[in-house]
This record gives sequence, structure tokens and C-alpha cells, in this order.
Amino acid sequence: MALDYGPLIVFFLVNSLAPGMQIERILTATMAFMVAMAVAIAVSWLKTRHVSPMLWVTGVLVLVFGGLTLYYHDKTFIQVKPTIVYVMFAVILGYGLVTNKPLLETMLGSAYPGLSAKGWRLLTINWSLFFVVMAGANEVARHMLTWDRWVFFKTWIVIPVTLVFAIANIPMLLRHGLQLEKPENAPLPPEG
Repeated sequence: MALDYGPLIVFFLVNSLAPGMQIERILTATMAFMVAMAVAIAVSWLKTRHVSPMLWVTGVLVLVFGGLTLYYHDKTFIQVKPTIVYVMFAVILGYGLVTNKPLLETMLGSAYPGLSAKGWRLLTINWSLFFVVMAGANEVARHMLTWDRWVFFKTWIVIPVTLVFAIANIPMLLRHGLQLEKPENAPLPPEG
């Protein structure tokens, strides 16, 4: 969990604690976010000899959009990154649904042992819809909120909502064969 959400917490803390004008805090927080994401990928590799596809995708997007933020001194790039991540995952999962390819099962199979094909399909539908809603919420938030309120939203609203959503799926998962013995190092859903 620290690998998935740690970089975002670093981003929030640096944005909150860094001195200077808003653009200086944005750039410093973005740089810290990029470094923390690179560290998360490295730690994942060193500890497990594996980096989840979701961590790779998120890491690459953080580095690309963070780099654009730093180069152009424009916060829009780092703010639009979550929308792109959410839309991308919704499209990928939607593609898996349409083509009957269990992409979510491929990515998270070890996290949900014993889950039936119907359970995987329902979970995929739920996460696809969740990602669409979160993409819309991020777009509304980045247009309606100040920078500091957007950072607060991203850190203290999005993370708990994602965790609550994941927990809310457990009864459905149990009805469709989920075994409660969870293996160690099971991957978590992405934060965006």
C-alpha cells in the first residue's frame, strides 16, 4: 500500500510544507512526487523482483506529466494526469469486457483467489465505472478548486473513496467465490 499511495502522500506533504510562492511549491511537490514514484518502482522491484503493470503505467505518466509540469511551469499537466490514468484504465477494462478477455483477472488474480468468472466480470464492471466517475470527478475538481484544495481532494478524498470502494466490493466478491486467505504481496488497485 505504501508503494501505491506513498508518492501521493509525499506530494501532499511537500506541497503543504514547502516554502515559497504557489508555483514554487507546485514545482517542488511535483519533483518530489516524481522522485517518490521512481523510489516506489525501485523498492517494488528490489523487494519482489516484480513491478505491477499499474505501478509501471502510473510511474511513467507521473514522470512524463511531472516533467511537462516542470518544463512549462504549468500545474495543468500534473492535474490532468489522474484523469488520463482513470480513463486509460476504464478503457482497458472496458475492452476486456467487450472482448471477453479477463484483463483485471490477469492484473489482480493473486489478490482475489477463488473468484469465479462471473465475479471477475462484475468486479471489472464495477472498477470500470468507478474509473469513469473518478475521471469526471478529477476534471470537475481541477476546474472548480484552487490548487491547494485540489491537492487536498486528491490526497484526502480520492484515496479514502478508493479504499471504501474496494471494501464495498467484498460482499459481492465473497458471493462469487473469493477466498478470505489473502496471499502476501497482493497488488492493490491504482490511485491515479
